[in-house]
Amino acid sequence: MNARVSKPLLILLLWFAGLGAAAQFAKIAVPFGLFRQTYPDLGTELGWLLSLVSLVGAILGVVAGSVVGQFGPKRILVYGLALGALMSFWQALLPSFPSMLISRIIEGTSHLAVVVAAPTLIAQISDRRYVGAAMTLWSTFFGVSFAIVAWGIMPFVGAGGLALLLAGHGTFLLAIGILASVFLPNTKTPQPAPGVRSASILVAHRRAYASPFIAAPGAGWLAYTLTFVSLLALLPERLEQENAAQVAGMMPMASIAVSLLVVPLLLRRAGSVAIIVAGFALACALVLLNMFVGFGAGFAIALFAVLGLVQGASFTAVPELNNDIEHQALAYGLMAQLGNTGNLLGTPLLLFVSGRFGDPEMQLCVAFLFLSGIALHAILAFRRTSRMS
Repeated sequence: MNARVSKPLLILLLWFAGLGAAAQFAKIAVPFGLFRQTYPDLGTELGWLLSLVSLVGAILGVVAGSVVGQFGPKRILVYGLALGALMSFWQALLPSFPSMLISRIIEGTSHLAVVVAAPTLIAQISDRRYVGAAMTLWSTFFGVSFAIVAWGIMPFVGAGGLALLLAGHGTFLLAIGILASVFLPNTKTPQPAPGVRSASILVAHRRAYASPFIAAPGAGWLAYTLTFVSLLALLPERLEQENAAQVAGMMPMASIAVSLLVVPLLLRRAGSVAIIVAGFALACALVLLNMFVGFGAGFAIALFAVLGLVQGASFTAVPELNNDIEHQALAYGLMAQLGNTGNLLGTPLLLFVSGRFGDPEMQLCVAFLFLSGIALHAILAFRRTSRMS
C-alpha cells in the first residue's frame, strides 16, 4: 500500500533517481585519473569502463521501452535501482578489470531501466498543465549529476577514496529504490495486443521507428547527442587555457538554466517540436556565424544555452505526442537508444573530421547535424499531419 505523498515530491524523487542513473557515468568519467591509478597496466581499453554503459542502451533502448510499457514503470524502476546499487557495491571492492567490465555491462541494464521508467512515471503522475515543467526538470538530470560529482563530491575524495565513492553511489541508489517502492503509485499497466508480449526485438523496433509520434523525440535527440558531449569535450581545449576550465563548467550549466527557466515559459505559447526546431536553428546560426567572427568563450556558452531549448523540449515532446503509457515508454526507450548511440559516435566523428580536414570543417559538420535535427522533425511532423488528415 502506497503512502500518500504530494505529486511535486514524487516528481522530485524520480528526478533523484535520474541523478543516480547519470552518476553511473559521472562516477567513472569525473575520477577517471583514479581509475588509471587503480588499473595502472591498462591503456586505451580503460575507456570501456565508461562506454560499455552506453553500448547497452544503444542496443536495447527500444526493448527497454517495450518492457516498461508491458510490466509497468514502477516495477522496472525499482528493479533497475536495486540492480544498480548491487553493481556499485560490487565495484567498491575494486575487483579485477574483467570483473569490473562485466559489472558495467550489467549496470548498463540498470541505467536503461531507470532512464526509461522514471520519465514515463513523471509523465503519468504530473498534472497535464505542469507536465512540461516536470519534464524539463527531468531533462537536467545528466548535467546536474555531473556537476554534483565534480564540484560537490570529488573535493572530498582522496587517492584512496574511489571505493568509498562507489559504495556511496550504491547506497544512494538503494535509498532511492526503497523510497520509490514505498511511495510511488502503481500506474495502470496497459494490456498489450496479442503477440506483443512475446514480440521479437525486430518487431519492437519496427513499432517504435514506424510511428512518427513515437519516433520524433528520439530522432531529434540523436542529432543533439551527437554534438552535446563531443562539443563539451572539444570546445574548451580550443579556448585560452586560463579560461578553459571555467567555460567547461559554465557550458552545461547554461543548458540547464535555459531548460529550467525558459522552456516552461515557451511551452505556454508553442509546442515542444517548434521549440526544438528553434533551438537547432539558433545553434546552427551561431556555429556558422562563429566561423567568420570567432566569439571564443562567449560562443561556447551561448551555443549550449540555445541547445538547452532542445534539451528541455525533447523530453516534453514525448507526452505531448503520445497519450498512453505504452507509447510513452517506447518513445523514452527510443530516446535512450538514439541518445546512447549519439554519445558513442559523436566524439569520434568530430575528432575524425577535425583531424582529417580541420576545425572549420568540424564546425560545418556540427551545423549539418543541427540541420539534420530540423529536417528529421519536419519530415516526421509532415507524416503526423498526413496520418491525422
